[in-house]
Amino acid sequence: MLRFGLLGCISLGLTTSAQVPEPDSLVHPGVQSGYILGPGDQISVIVEELPDEFANKTFRLDTNGELSLPLIGRIQAGGLSIVGLESESKARLAHILKDPQVTISLVNFGSQPISVLGAVNTPGIRQLEGRKTLFEALSLAGGLRPDAGYQVKITRDLKWGQIPLPQARTDASGQSSVVSIKLSDIIDATDPTENIEILPGDAISVPRAELVYVIGSVVKSGGFALNEHSSISALQALSLAEGLQKTAASDKARIMRAVPGSTNRVEIAINLKKLLDGKIADVRLEPNDILFVPNSASKVAGQRAMDIIAGTAGAAIWRF
Repeated sequence: MLRFGLLGCISLGLTTSAQVPEPDSLVHPGVQSGYILGPGDQISVIVEELPDEFANKTFRLDTNGELSLPLIGRIQAGGLSIVGLESESKARLAHILKDPQVTISLVNFGSQPISVLGAVNTPGIRQLEGRKTLFEALSLAGGLRPDAGYQVKITRDLKWGQIPLPQARTDASGQSSVVSIKLSDIIDATDPTENIEILPGDAISVPRAELVYVIGSVVKSGGFALNEHSSISALQALSLAEGLQKTAASDKARIMRAVPGSTNRVEIAINLKKLLDGKIADVRLEPNDILFVPNSASKVAGQRAMDIIAGTAGAAIWRF
């Protein structure tokens, strides 16, 4: 089963004395210009004419969105863009400097919502509260459920720019960037570049995996997530179910397969005894197939298909 910087002290006009982050540690550059500041956001300020007043300091908006800066005073920064705050700061400094040059950078998000939906343990709205990667965002949602699929989909407002991955595309509305990422690349760290930084407003969706079910006289019955596999064979399914019980009527097994566009299923007989003996070819199981292995002591001939199907409702779900 798959499982899964600095904070300012500005609320009453106080500042940190911590080292200002290097440019590479700042929030993604695509966010800087159009981002609207809010409570808890943390910024750095550079005034070229006053290098010592702002050096090695970061500033945080208080719960009301207000900010206190040296020589500038209190500003209602919440609701302003970075550019807007720069303009307001220049205007405040104009009485002591002829042409002040102010550069403001976003260091950390304060409290910005993202949505994590689908096959995670605690889906819903989460707050970034600082910089978070995709892996960390999934962890905030309690990690993956056993029935999670093998990909995660991220949708981002194009005001932040395209998602920085080569497979990202613009959706049909022309307003969002969309990308699908293999979960195994994130969890196993096989491709660290895909563990992207999550930005405010991102929607993260983990679809459910397609399943095959193995029920009846097997050691471990339940549903098995296909992950990136489009199908598995009957032998593979038996292996995942850890084999047959001693009482299994292996020559009377059958596959219950859904009929497209219908709630009915067709029965396909499969002699697992001959299959295990290598006397017949293996059979591919399709998504949502049910491999039923009856008990030799039961009266399987008269058992209705719906009884079998109903048994999958509470089946355990397993990943492989």
